[in-house]
Amino acid sequence: MSNDTFESATITKRANVYYDGDVTSRSLVTDDGVRKTLGIMHPGEYEFETENEEHIELYAGRLTATVDGESTEYEAGESFTVPAATTFEVSIAELVDYCCTYE
Repeated sequence: MSNDTFESATITKRANVYYDGDVTSRSLVTDDGVRKTLGIMHPGEYEFETENEEHIELYAGRLTATVDGESTEYEAGESFTVPAATTFEVSIAELVDYCCTYE
């Protein structure tokens, strides 16, 4: 997992809200131009589409991600990557705190 803090970043105040508020995130861009979101996902089943490759780090909780038909369970302290131009599904077992980095 990466460092727990961002020393210098521009943060968007308005939240990204999905699935009636069950999934929320805040966007930020680090001073070196890396785009990230920090968010929370409540238990449930969700589907997302990627434009760019996404690297997702879990800080709390547990989920099962289905990417290209393959399901894998992840928990706090683990991460996974979703390729660009991909639809993927997550099944959230317990509240997930995450950071997503866009490549």
